[in-house]
Amino acid sequence: MFSITTQPIDPAPLIAAVESPSSGALVVFEGRVRNHHLGKDVIALNYTSHPTLAQSEGQKLVDETLAKFPDVEAIAATHRTGYLEVGEKAVAIAVSSPHRPAAFAACDYLAAQLKNRLPVWKEEHFADGEVSWTK
Repeated sequence: MFSITTQPIDPAPLIAAVESPSSGALVVFEGRVRNHHLGKDVIALNYTSHPTLAQSEGQKLVDETLAKFPDVEAIAATHRTGYLEVGEKAVAIAVSSPHRPAAFAACDYLAAQLKNRLPVWKEEHFADGEVSWTK
């Protein structure tokens, strides 16, 4: 399961979506807006996407991750768009598996794929007033 949202991320529904009595491992990752990048003070990020395309591509990446890690039972992930201040969650991923190695590996893999391949772009807002687009 994958979703794009403009609302603050609550990981509880993601966790509930992947919980299973046969899963001995549940890994949750939250990607948050940090207060610095490349030595500069960051005050906020503005994430932009084409929601329909990002939804479709995000689901493809979740499906790809499930195929690559067959021991994983379930994955739920979401990415937020809009203006996010320091500390707010930009992405959350929950992965369940019978054992932790597969859950950690799948979570790490999906986080990297979302960052590199999901059609979401970020505009960094720096304390000095500069604004910079990045992937």
